[in-house]
Amino acid sequence: MASKTIRVTQTGSPLRRPGDQRATLIGLGLNKMNRTRELADTPSIRGMIDKVRHLVRVEEGK
Repeated sequence: MASKTIRVTQTGSPLRRPGDQRATLIGLGLNKMNRTRELADTPSIRGMIDKVRHLVRVEEGK
């Protein structure tokens, strides 16, 4: 059985943001505007998304 995934797209710029928010974006694989990644829907990923929720858009996957 395949795990659920979510699609995360960076919509905001990391410029003038705290370093930990920039590091979180890089941890999610997002370091440029409009870049999209499909990630496993785990509690740790959800926590990272919550930290930078003002910079990303989340779409539910499978």
